[in-house]
Amino acid sequence: MNDARLLGPAEVRGLAERLGIRPTKKLGQNFVHDPNTVRRIVKAAELGSDDVVVEVGPGLGSLTLALLPAVAAVHAVEIDPVLAAQLPATVAEFAPGLADRLTVTTADAVRVRAAELAGPVPTAIVANLPYNVGVPVLLHLLAELPGIRRGLVMVQAEVADRLAAPPGSKTYGVPSAKLAWFADARRAGPVPRAVFWPVPNVDSGLLAFTCRPAPSDVPRADVFAVVDAAFAQRRKALRSALAGWAGSPPAAEQALTTAGIDPLTRAERLGITDFARIAAARPA
Repeated sequence: MNDARLLGPAEVRGLAERLGIRPTKKLGQNFVHDPNTVRRIVKAAELGSDDVVVEVGPGLGSLTLALLPAVAAVHAVEIDPVLAAQLPATVAEFAPGLADRLTVTTADAVRVRAAELAGPVPTAIVANLPYNVGVPVLLHLLAELPGIRRGLVMVQAEVADRLAAPPGSKTYGVPSAKLAWFADARRAGPVPRAVFWPVPNVDSGLLAFTCRPAPSDVPRADVFAVVDAAFAQRRKALRSALAGWAGSPPAAEQALTTAGIDPLTRAERLGITDFARIAAARPA
């Protein structure tokens, strides 16, 4: 049978007790114990039956069990070796007909390489990301896995706001601009604190994204260097903020003028294509 029993509060706590697991802040561990929440996440992700999902930080398997019936395969990337070793056994118990769809990789998701994910090429990211490293993990996976077409991640609510923010908004910054290199992103709703164990002291939110081709032929690293420099002094006009990047204030002003950008504007007014034009205009 291609279905799965989902984990409730009793099952989550029972598994943790059996393994001697206490969730740690260091690893950003807050386990979802509400079946309706993981069903909602899978539905909101708009996955197809042919999708191959990367799930970061599967923990005890709550979301994994909800994903397996909906997709062709799940690559679970787990940094905790105890949890990584347990996950196949949990899936065999709660979703025995779907166990062959799961592959577990014990690795740090912010450093994992595509070659480590044996099996079919990933097409989607769906995860309850560790909140302490959510942004770097997401950006790393999008850079490392060019086959990704879509995704839905749970992160701290403020982080979801920043990632989905458009140019000109108060929350727009480095994460917003860099994610825009890879994808169009939007908020996909809040997640109550009560669905986690232990209950976190921050609000959570869902971020959905749809990948698209890079907006420029300029190398990503060059564009991201401009983004980093521009937002490092975001209160300054770009001709000042980019002086170090360009080599001098006059060189920065020249690059901005060549790119068609007002040298007196600030970083939060620019979209990712603007940053790409600046990168392309950097004096030799």
